[in-house]
Amino acid sequence: MRDIVSLISWKTTMKRYKLKRGIVVILLVLAAFWGYVELINLHSVNMTLRQKILRAVYPVFALIAKKRSKDKGEISNFATKPVLSFYQLKGVLNDGSELSFNTLRGKKVLLVNTASDCGFTPQYEELQKLYEQHRGNLIVVGFPANDFKEQEKGNDEEIASFCKKNFGVTFPLMKKTMVMKGSGQNSIFRWLTDSSQNGWNNKAPSWNFSKYLVNEEGTLVNYFGPAVSPLSDEVISAVEKM
Repeated sequence: MRDIVSLISWKTTMKRYKLKRGIVVILLVLAAFWGYVELINLHSVNMTLRQKILRAVYPVFALIAKKRSKDKGEISNFATKPVLSFYQLKGVLNDGSELSFNTLRGKKVLLVNTASDCGFTPQYEELQKLYEQHRGNLIVVGFPANDFKEQEKGNDEEIASFCKKNFGVTFPLMKKTMVMKGSGQNSIFRWLTDSSQNGWNNKAPSWNFSKYLVNEEGTLVNYFGPAVSPLSDEVISAVEKM
């Protein structure tokens, strides 16, 4: 009888030990992960906990998203000219001033719908690097939008500050807008997603950070899905294509 009681007591002690050890391991892993998050966001300003975590896990998130994405990574068409000239378009910048796309003649233009609270938000930094690497030949234009899961709730001033302080963004940001198809769709994104205007493409953004590339002649030539990094071989090749 004593042997049975001793065995039960020993098993109970072992279970408690394993439970405590498991808790300690979990706490150590969480502490290490939080240290990594803080290190990655060492110079971040006014970022929420969610934004800090998303920035820290972005490399893994991007890899998984690319493998699981239903959005075809790239769509291209180099032959079809637009029905409505790209250079007739005009938009309102983040500061309220007007941007005439006629001023972009002779340069490639990458137009991207953006958001501050998305798993792809760290692409702001990649877009800025792409912009700097091809300065003079490429203009990146961001279109903040709250269309997908309300991941851009900030106003224009807050968006500009967030992008500048956390990702060093200097490329043009447009006034917060709507990029999905509908009566309130931004006129530039209507051009990008309507074949009767751009000549061939009807593909709307599938999520934040969908990318449309217009060449030096004002022709829409590429669409890249959100999971395609701005610094990927596909994007860089398209940007550098003569």
